[in-house]
Amino acid sequence: MLRRELPAEVSAGRVIRIANGRIAPGSDGTPLQDMQAWTLQLQPLCYWQDMPVALSVEEQAGQNWPDGRAWLARLPESWFPLVSTALQVAAWLRDHRFCGRCGAGATRLDVEFAMHCHQCGHRNYPRISPCIITLVTHGNAMLLARSPRFPPGRFSTLAGFVEPGESAEEAVHREIHEEVGITVGRVRYYRSQAWPFPHALMLGFFAEAASRRIRIDGIEIADAAWFLPTRLPQLPPPYSISRALIETHLAEVAASGS
Repeated sequence: MLRRELPAEVSAGRVIRIANGRIAPGSDGTPLQDMQAWTLQLQPLCYWQDMPVALSVEEQAGQNWPDGRAWLARLPESWFPLVSTALQVAAWLRDHRFCGRCGAGATRLDVEFAMHCHQCGHRNYPRISPCIITLVTHGNAMLLARSPRFPPGRFSTLAGFVEPGESAEEAVHREIHEEVGITVGRVRYYRSQAWPFPHALMLGFFAEAASRRIRIDGIEIADAAWFLPTRLPQLPPPYSISRALIETHLAEVAASGS
């Protein structure tokens, strides 16, 4: 449904209005405003259901503008690529108005997602930060943890940024050991998901724990525990890859008859 082609030569289409991670609702209850003429201030974004879409990055959000997570929770899963792309491009445009090399003002290019500095020639592109996100299992049990930032009662899978010079698999072993003190054996790749809070690419894995002894770091992890499929805590939202990892494990356990 989303075509990743910039509608650079288009003069009218739909618009997504974003300010500080909040998206204005359109008249049809979606994140898309009605068809309208485009101004030079708009960022061409993509085609959505063959309709050209542009992005308007604004300074102030309206009182009724839901944030990105609220939109993803209310929309069908098919909308995730559009909302994710809009949020990430908006954050990039907001944060890269000046050249990171010489400090001069940067100019947006419409033929690609790029900010160009005419003073030193440096060009920057939307930042994408690779992260690993892993469901650690031991038999049927799942290791789930709580961040201090989570809503009360919610547990999720373990995650962390990939460090310079590190492979994704190395990051899985390191992050799990750092956060909960557990060594894992076999690591299995699942799939990836763009995560627009603000610009992550989540690489999903399953990992088998060598033991069940937990030692939390007390900083990034406030609590962690083993959970069986028959007794689960509050889980992450359905649109997240963390929830997909959990649901995939639950389905595999059910299929095995364990």
